[in-house]
Amino acid sequence: MTSHLPCCTTFLLAFIGFLCQSLAAQDSATPKSTSDSRPLIAYIGTFSSPLKDTLPTQVDLPPGNGRGIHIFSVDRQTGALSPLGTVDMGNSPSCLAINSTGTRLYSANETDRIGPAKSGSVSAFEIDRTTGHLQHLNTEPVGSQGPTYVSLYPNGPFLFTANYFGGSVSVLPIGSDGKIRPKLQVLEDQGTIGPTVATNGPQGSFAFSGHDRTHAHMIQPDPAGKYILHVDLAIDKIFVSTFDETSGKLKPHFDISLPPGDGPRHFHFHPNGKWLYSIQEEGSNVVLFDYDAAAGKLAARQTISTLPPGFKGSNFCSELLVSHDGKFVYAGNRLYDSIAIFAVQADGQLKYLGEQWTHGNYPRSFTFDPSGNFLYCCNQRADNVAVFRVDRESGQLEFTGHFAAVGNPSHIVFLDLQNQ
Repeated sequence: MTSHLPCCTTFLLAFIGFLCQSLAAQDSATPKSTSDSRPLIAYIGTFSSPLKDTLPTQVDLPPGNGRGIHIFSVDRQTGALSPLGTVDMGNSPSCLAINSTGTRLYSANETDRIGPAKSGSVSAFEIDRTTGHLQHLNTEPVGSQGPTYVSLYPNGPFLFTANYFGGSVSVLPIGSDGKIRPKLQVLEDQGTIGPTVATNGPQGSFAFSGHDRTHAHMIQPDPAGKYILHVDLAIDKIFVSTFDETSGKLKPHFDISLPPGDGPRHFHFHPNGKWLYSIQEEGSNVVLFDYDAAAGKLAARQTISTLPPGFKGSNFCSELLVSHDGKFVYAGNRLYDSIAIFAVQADGQLKYLGEQWTHGNYPRSFTFDPSGNFLYCCNQRADNVAVFRVDRESGQLEFTGHFAAVGNPSHIVFLDLQNQ
């Protein structure tokens, strides 16, 4: 195991003075008021360097500058982040998920190399609901390489991972104690690898990083928890699976292809559950799908570029986010380093409104705070998280002037605590 966790003393001392700050819960469908009196915590996953007692042979990828999971207090009024401490991990906890009760946090550890198969891993943490402190519960191999995404099943104690370097998705059960149990399934993606030049890539683009072998990039249940969707960037497909809660197994149900080489990376459902937006990493576009929740099927209806008219050169898309109220969609561009802003029209189709510079390079992901009034952008190569105020009427983003220094930030999640 490459995870090494420090004692909580430094964290608890750093926390004094911040308990009066306010916050709300992560990923709430209904944004909460900025007058909430509870403290707000942000957890930021990073690409992190191996710890001093970790053998270099355990990590095949260039290490990052992060220290593991970085923890911040959030000022609800200004959006500013104040550091509280870190949970030091040398295995790149690059994606995080918090359970519905806010009592446990799970990380996908992308650069772990466990055993002869060099499996990646997931870690479980107990959350202290009054301090935000994380207590490590356990770490479990996922049975495949490079888990880059982790999500939780809303209808039962299961965890899913998308394993980028293994080209697969995994299912792991969660015990009543919050610990992750040994994997139940590793489902490998099957299909034809797409071309290294995207069908819809901008002129002159050399964005062809992912079409060498299968690369699962995201897995997430649909809003009802009936079907599980995941994407494979290299074979340009979105897969829909059924899930058997008794066996803990996924069964392929439906798949749909994107244009060859475009590389679907992430997707996000509209609050109405009827529309799904998919962002293509190498095609630099967003596709709108109509989603039949009863049948578990998708039908494409619109494709729109994430880049301004006339752009030429290389770009890698990253994150996709639908606003809490469903009025706007935000799409991340790396190398061009912008967040494209779209209005959602009455029929779900997108209208390009403009863009905002990310105030750092290579924006890997971004997330709204629980109120929906601030957007936090993880600028991976700039080693910072930039904070933007969201105009809820126009959808525009305004930089607040606030940065947080974080080495190779990858993903940010929020949690409201309990008043002491």
